Amino acid sequence: MAKDDALAVFEKALRSELEELRALSETGAASRAPVTLDQQSVGRLSRMDAMQAQAMAQATERRRLTRIQQVEAALKRIGDGEFGYCLSCGEEIEERRLETDPAAPLCIGCSRGES
Repeated sequence: MAKDDALAVFEKALRSELEELRALSETGAASRAPVTLDQQSVGRLSRMDAMQAQAMAQATERRRLTRIQQVEAALKRIGDGEFGYCLSCGEEIEERRLETDPAAPLCIGCSRGES
């Protein structure tokens, strides 16, 4: 695949993922809200379940926000003309790696700590 064509494909995939992540973040806001104490309608165990579900939703949102930052950084690299190059060693990242994760900032060697 030509480099410009591949870049367009990666940019489209990143923009699509970013849109999906932001939509998921908006729809999950209610599950991350504080658990209210209402002893008449919710027993102690039900409240504990609700608190556990809230904690899991908050952890999911933290991971989602990290991924949003990674995708936004990759889109910035596209805009700056630096996409596809390792941030550590400067070598070109293999296309197969970018096909797996277009937001990958490092080549395989640097991500493994081999450089």
